Amino acid sequence: MADTLKAPTTTHAQTDFQKDVFILKQLVSRDFKRKYRRSVLGVVWSVLNPLLMMIVMAIVFSTIFAQGRNGSVSPEMYPLYLIVGNVTFAVMSDSTSQALVSIIENASLLKKVKVHRFVFPVQKVLFSLVNFGFSLVAVAIVMLWFHVLPTWHLIWLPLGLLLLMLFCAGLGLLLSSLTVFFRDVMHLWSVVITAWTYFTPIFWTDDFIKMMHPALQMCMYGNPMYNYLNFMRQIFLWQTNPEPITIALCAGWALVMLALGYFVFHKLEHKFILYI
Repeated sequence: MADTLKAPTTTHAQTDFQKDVFILKQLVSRDFKRKYRRSVLGVVWSVLNPLLMMIVMAIVFSTIFAQGRNGSVSPEMYPLYLIVGNVTFAVMSDSTSQALVSIIENASLLKKVKVHRFVFPVQKVLFSLVNFGFSLVAVAIVMLWFHVLPTWHLIWLPLGLLLLMLFCAGLGLLLSSLTVFFRDVMHLWSVVITAWTYFTPIFWTDDFIKMMHPALQMCMYGNPMYNYLNFMRQIFLWQTNPEPITIALCAGWALVMLALGYFVFHKLEHKFILYI
């Protein structure tokens, strides 16, 4: 990586921001090529994966747990309910899992190229946004299959993605800085993501959640990702404007996590070189 990626020649007019943008573009391009290298279907997998996961989850949860058979989500809408929740949660899961090792993986580059360290975890979040763009093709296919036409409410999508990206960036900064000093974070985070998946209403509907123990309901409704999934489902599935409380909670979680992540990262980054 250090041999192939070189910063452009510095001039008096060039700013640190321009150099960071250049590095970001190179890293995103590198990850994109690396992910689909030697793959026959290539980027098609980014469309097929959420579709196949939706089919499996729809069969399992609609038959075993009777999700989508009655209540607020009809059987026809349940697959769309699933895929919107799944691709939204995947943005957080994929970006943070990659961001937490971003500093360690780019140790050689950090030692040779002068660049702001926060570029590396942020780049992983941007790459997850690229994958989300491909996943939207899968969402569109499901909408067309079930004759659900998109409405003007999708104009809220950029705001929802921005808030989700800020939340993921903050979490990625926090995790990447902690992983430099405590490598156990890499193993612990996979357990956290698994637990987080089941305590987020990706496949559970509100009707089923209301039958759970109050403590479990608090885990479902009280976690940040519930708000981001709810935001996306309101504009894709229910085709309404996001509720003000949903927007406020998404913005609140984004700002809190970004502030916390940046504070911890900035506090520790000067010691990274000693541990990588």
